[in-house]
Amino acid sequence: MKRRDFIGLIGGAAAALAPAARAQQPALPVIGFINGASAEGYAPMAAAFRQGLKESGFVDGQNVAIDYRWANGQYDRLHDMVADLVRRQVSAIAANNPANVMAKTATSTIPIVFTTGSDPVRLGLVARLNRPGGNVTGVTVLNEDLAPKRVQLAHELVPTATLIGLLVNPSNPSAQALTTASQAAAATLGLQLDVLHASTEAEVDDAFAVLVQKRAGALVVDPDVFFTSRAERFVALATRHSMPIIYGIGVFPAAGGLMSYGGNVSEMYRLAGIYVGRILKGEKPADLPVQQSTKVELIINLKTAKALGLTVPLSLLGRADELIE
Repeated sequence: MKRRDFIGLIGGAAAALAPAARAQQPALPVIGFINGASAEGYAPMAAAFRQGLKESGFVDGQNVAIDYRWANGQYDRLHDMVADLVRRQVSAIAANNPANVMAKTATSTIPIVFTTGSDPVRLGLVARLNRPGGNVTGVTVLNEDLAPKRVQLAHELVPTATLIGLLVNPSNPSAQALTTASQAAAATLGLQLDVLHASTEAEVDDAFAVLVQKRAGALVVDPDVFFTSRAERFVALATRHSMPIIYGIGVFPAAGGLMSYGGNVSEMYRLAGIYVGRILKGEKPADLPVQQSTKVELIINLKTAKALGLTVPLSLLGRADELIE
């Protein structure tokens, strides 16, 4: 056999084997990332989740694949999204409220890492915080415990107000607990609290109209992904109606909102990413204690305060973790 014929034969054989070799490569593990918010509104949290994965040795598109499912605030879509991920038998599911509860109901075998501002034991996600048991673990952020503080901040910011509003999403599992805690705080301060519900944009508009009609002095918006993914809309409504608003998450002041007080949600998602990575390496959710992201931030947008004609008390300025000027 001539040398060039031999080389051609070897080259042809290698070319023929290449597709087979590629076909034999193991498929990347797939993480089902399901969230009630929008991709745009929760971009910082998704980035923090990927950062946590990276810290555990996993990079999206290299040695793991993330299948994102965004409900865009339409919680009724979450059931089908969860069911589809379970049918696909993804390697793990990362889910926030209320998709995490749906995922727990849908599968007892696929590992689930939740993110929540609620008590995961009360929600039925885990049996115990230190030894979750089953296929579920996750990360919590301070939320319900901070609800009274947001009412107090509204009172400090607008001390002459006798009526303030509280906006909650009734579809959120935390809604009742947040409402009860806020009502207790308002009663202690001698304030009237008008609780308003909204799970659609039209209901958000209606809530603002009610508060303006009643001459409410301020509004507290509790953390919810439907609200968070519409930060710019809230800022526009607050500007139009000259309504001071205290939010529960820092994306609002960054978008031009007045003030926020709440847990660091991005840090919660980073920790969730780390947990998913550890599970992909072989650890069991039952053995991973529920973590709590304890970092709390008070953020004030001074430019917005000036536009609203508000003078932020020195007591608040001194406690702020971040001032946006």
